[in-house]
Amino acid sequence: MQKGIIGKKIGMTQIFDETGKVVPVTVVEAGPCVVVQKKTIENDGYAALQLGYGDVKVQRVNKPMKGHFDKADVACKKTLKEFRLDDCDALNVGDIVKADTFAAGEAVDVVGISKGKGFAGAIKRHNQHRLKETHGTGPVHRQAGSMGACSSPSRIYKGKGMAGHMGAEQVTVQNLEIVKIDAENNLIAIKGAIPGPKGGIVYIVDSVKA
Repeated sequence: MQKGIIGKKIGMTQIFDETGKVVPVTVVEAGPCVVVQKKTIENDGYAALQLGYGDVKVQRVNKPMKGHFDKADVACKKTLKEFRLDDCDALNVGDIVKADTFAAGEAVDVVGISKGKGFAGAIKRHNQHRLKETHGTGPVHRQAGSMGACSSPSRIYKGKGMAGHMGAEQVTVQNLEIVKIDAENNLIAIKGAIPGPKGGIVYIVDSVKA
């Protein structure tokens, strides 16, 4: 991983490229992020940078976290995230990471928490087919159907698609293109949709498949 940043999803819009084609984009307020801690192979067994995003009042953090921020001599942050960068020596504690660390045309992966859908049935949750509505099937047209065999194995196999809590889980969308960078306002326009609601926290990193 070469680069990484924490951001907040602003919403979706559309912009025009050089040829006049409409491109749907998601606008992310990326940074500014401050380096709160630096992990080293000698002390921690691995190299990484801990970035902080979003200022928060001192009263909103507990004493251990306040001591953590005081040690780095930075303001208290709402969100912390570690990034295992290839070149961690390029940054030190207190340095600022802004949106211009990325450039237009680069491919990125975006990680976020998807919108929660609550308790959902098997059709909505797993795209299962509904049952026929004739020949005595009802009233179970939208139920999951057969759960498996009878006396052997006398259980339901793991992984069976059933009704349950849908959404509100970590989702990674890979290989998205950065269309535009607004370094002055710390905005990144990413082609396509990314997980999470408006105002949700997302992590932008280099694409592993690019």
